[in-house]
Amino acid sequence: MRARIYKPSKTAMSSGLAKTKSWILEFMPESTSEIDPLMGWTSSGETQTQVTLTFETKQAAIDYAEENGIDAQVTEPKKRKFNVRTGGYGENFATNRRGAWTH
Repeated sequence: MRARIYKPSKTAMSSGLAKTKSWILEFMPESTSEIDPLMGWTSSGETQTQVTLTFETKQAAIDYAEENGIDAQVTEPKKRKFNVRTGGYGENFATNRRGAWTH
């Protein structure tokens, strides 16, 4: 049984970092999904792919995988470069702008 351990990235719909602090252990599918000929839905006999386990640390996730005989692949998160502007949001409406308003 194969799994992957990763730290989720922030969503594209928000600038916040909610739900990015924990580590996730997710099982990989072992077979391809089949298409139902009548309805056209995809189905699979595997229920493990629906399981997602959450851990506070990477080491806790690795320890769990080793204890239960799960072959886990760890993916390290990419560091995010923070974009901190001196004026912040108010800089958009400053009266001493160097360029013309473009929006």
